Amino acid sequence: MKKPLIGMLATLLVAGATALAGASPVQAAPTATVNFAGTVGLSNCSGSLVRMPGSAAGDPALVLSNGHCLETGMPGPGEVVLNQPSSRSFTLLSATGGRLATLRATKVVYGAMTDTDVSIYQLNTSYSSIQSRYGIAPLTVAATHPVQGTSIRVVSSYWKKIYSCSVDGFAYRLKEADWTFKDSVRYTSACDVIGGTSGSPVVDASSGQVVAVNNTINESGERCTLDNPCEVDQSGAVTVRQGIGYAQETYGIPACFAAGNRFDLTLPGCTLPRP
Repeated sequence: MKKPLIGMLATLLVAGATALAGASPVQAAPTATVNFAGTVGLSNCSGSLVRMPGSAAGDPALVLSNGHCLETGMPGPGEVVLNQPSSRSFTLLSATGGRLATLRATKVVYGAMTDTDVSIYQLNTSYSSIQSRYGIAPLTVAATHPVQGTSIRVVSSYWKKIYSCSVDGFAYRLKEADWTFKDSVRYTSACDVIGGTSGSPVVDASSGQVVAVNNTINESGERCTLDNPCEVDQSGAVTVRQGIGYAQETYGIPACFAAGNRFDLTLPGCTLPRP
């Protein structure tokens, strides 16, 4: 995990999206087609255009990235950014990584680096408008926990690179400098992500759905320092895995969205940290 504007580590996988629920559904991208369609570039990170399982075509579109990629800086431990105005711009990419358009946010719906490392932006346009103008469908955020051994893709819009590996396992706690993340996805060594891949969607290569958002890697073998996260198990034992990358699970995010892509931390099943 690197500071914004210097380059950030994140590994989000990108894949095809399913059709949006509701009237005038957005056309789904082919299942398990993993390319750059649905990804967006940030000034300092990677990101993706996403929908929740219950999102409708006419809903305001959402962008998913890391909390440490926020334009206002990295949130401190315990800090939650909620419904803050934002005019941040995102570069919408084609399937081959070409620039299609500039999308713009209206607000940061949610941002945090406590328990997870996530930012969610709301755009000033709908999914149906994006698809009709540019032919791009959003990626669907899976509502189920990722599974060990699953083949995944980490799609970096920043570097126009797709990493292929598998879910090696899960870190009970992942500690990096002042921040602690819960139940993090651990990659097998093939996903050797670098700065700028932060916020990349991690996509299940079979379902084409987003199961996590890439956020860090242990670069030099240091113990629990910035850019060198360590794993802490339930007994407190610390493990350092140099060269191994991690992502933050996203399956809990859909429970925090009601109809119309309305974000509500008080909804049943929503467990994201609150302010």
